[in-house]
Amino acid sequence: MPSSVTAPRFLDLADYSREQILHLLALATRLERSPEPHALAGRILGLLFLNPSLRTLASCQAAMARLGGSSFVITPGAGTWQLETRDGAVMDGTIAEHIREGLPVLASYCDALGIRSFADGRDLAADLGEHKFSAMARLIDKPLVNLESAANHPCQALADWKTLDELGVPREGKLVLSWAYHPRALPLAVPAATVHMAAMRGMRVTVLRPEGYALPHEIMQKARRAGSGAVEESSDPREAMQGADVVYVKEWANTAHYGNEAVDAAARRALKHWCLNEDWFAAAPRDCRLMHCLPVRRNVAIADGLLDGPRSVVQRQAYNRLPAQMAVLYQLLKADSTAERGSSPS
Repeated sequence: MPSSVTAPRFLDLADYSREQILHLLALATRLERSPEPHALAGRILGLLFLNPSLRTLASCQAAMARLGGSSFVITPGAGTWQLETRDGAVMDGTIAEHIREGLPVLASYCDALGIRSFADGRDLAADLGEHKFSAMARLIDKPLVNLESAANHPCQALADWKTLDELGVPREGKLVLSWAYHPRALPLAVPAATVHMAAMRGMRVTVLRPEGYALPHEIMQKARRAGSGAVEESSDPREAMQGADVVYVKEWANTAHYGNEAVDAAARRALKHWCLNEDWFAAAPRDCRLMHCLPVRRNVAIADGLLDGPRSVVQRQAYNRLPAQMAVLYQLLKADSTAERGSSPS
C-alpha cells in the first residue's frame, strides 16, 4: 500500500473552491470548442467498473481518445477475476482476488485510474462515510477519478453545472430535486451530488420527496455549507414547484429504514403515483426545465410526454458528460505530466 498519496484527485466537488470549479467548466468549454488531440498522447487511463455504466464509461473512453490518450476497462467477473473489497474477508468462496493486490497492479499499468463503486445499501453510516471507496483510494498513488461512489458522483455534477450554465439558468435560481418512483431502492450518490452542486453554484434548492425518503442530515448540511441560498425539503409538489427554474428528477432509497428491503419495498409500492408528468409542473414557470442523469424508467419515473417534450434537457446533460470528463482528465494528467517534465534531469 502506498505510504502517502500525493497525486491529484477528482473525488468530490467539495474539495474545490467555487472559483476552481468555474475554471474547470471554462476548460471544458474550451476543449469542446478547440480540442487538443495530442494533449494526452502516450497517457493511459485505467477504468475499474464494479457496477454497470453507459454514459460514464463511454464518456471517459471518448474523452481520452479525443485528447490523444488511451484507456482500458476492467469489469470484475467479466473476463477478469472477481474482486473482494472487504477487509478481513476469508476468501474461501468464488472470489479469487482482493483489491489489496489487484488495485496496485492496475494502477501500475496506467497514468490515472477511475473507479465506479456503488453503495452497498445496507449500512447508511458506512455508505455516507465512503468506507469502501476510501479503502480503494488508499491503495493508489496515481491521479484518481471518482466515477460514482456510495454517496457522490462529481463527474455527473460537473456536467450538470455546465448544462445549467448553457441553459442560462440564473445562478441564484431555484432547483427542485424531485424523488421519483422506481421498483428498487437506488443509491444516494446522484441526489447528494446534485444538491451540493446546485448549492455551490448559488442556487436555492428544494428536495421534494415523500415521507420516509428525506435525504440524510449529513447530505443536507454539506449542501448548506456549500452555498448561500436556502436548502430545504418538502413533501408538497405544488409548493415545491413554485418558482422552479429546473426540476431534477432522481430515484433513491427509503432513508428512514435504510437497508431494510422489506420496509422499503412496502413503502414504495404505495408511491407509484410519483411518476412525473406535465401535470406536476402546473405551479412551475412555463420555461422550467426537466433534468435526469439517466438511465430512466419511462412511464415509471417520468412519463414519455415529459421526457420527449420541450422541458426535457436530459440528452444535453448526457452529452455534457464528455466535455466535463475531458476537462477533468486534462487537468489531472496534463498537470501531472508537466510536473514530471519539470522534475526530470536536464
